Amino acid sequence: MRILFLGDVVGRSGRAAIAERLPHLRLAWGLDFVVVNGENASQGAGLTAEHAKVILQAGADCVTLGDHSFDQKDMLQFIEQEPRILRPINFSKVAPGRGVKIFDATQGRKILVTQVLGQVFMKRPFDDPFSAVETILKTHRLGGAVQAALVEVHAEATSEKMALGHWCDGQASLVVGTHTHVPTGDAQILPQGTAYLTDAGMCGDYNSVIGMDKLEPLRRFITGMSSGRFMPAEGPATLSGVFVETDDRTGKALKVRMIREGGRLEQAAP
Repeated sequence: MRILFLGDVVGRSGRAAIAERLPHLRLAWGLDFVVVNGENASQGAGLTAEHAKVILQAGADCVTLGDHSFDQKDMLQFIEQEPRILRPINFSKVAPGRGVKIFDATQGRKILVTQVLGQVFMKRPFDDPFSAVETILKTHRLGGAVQAALVEVHAEATSEKMALGHWCDGQASLVVGTHTHVPTGDAQILPQGTAYLTDAGMCGDYNSVIGMDKLEPLRRFITGMSSGRFMPAEGPATLSGVFVETDDRTGKALKVRMIREGGRLEQAAP
């Protein structure tokens, strides 16, 4: 199975890049399944129903959220209506929506997608991500009920993401980190066959401070004072993420490659 995961979509620029580029990429790369993190797609904080529809119509099979899952209040209701949107499985026991789902991919194959929040350096303590993921992967084993399994780790600390990658090794097709908006260069296949990338980066304007217009973040760093809210940068966006090809029999990774499409960080196709 050929799977594409794209990191945090940031603002109008990121949405435009998804709408313009993703339909072509699905065809050109023969993709079987696409997951997009959309939690910063609406004004850089959260995701509205309208903008979720834009990402899904562009070719995403699943849209994930994160610690900003419900910053846009209409998502509280929309996530109950749209099964292709996932929030973190350990977000809150009373949160609407779901944190895991088995999706239909091409040729009748099944893929499990789940998202978990880290605990280290996050603004509030979430439930243990390790036990949450373990329960899911033991219930839906690779090569059995599902032909592939994707675990997204929405977390701040690289060490925590790496630990979760090794924890899932052999039980997931891909473990990929999000949240920092900074792409890492460590795409690899772990010893027991799980593809891994510490952070997918963002789908946004990299002439920025993690996707935000530079002026306000610089002012706060230099003066310690705020004069307004952060606003997403609106220059050309780069689609950043990871491509993985899996073995349908075992669900394990055969190939993995970082993706940088368009904008300032463009590189060759997989």
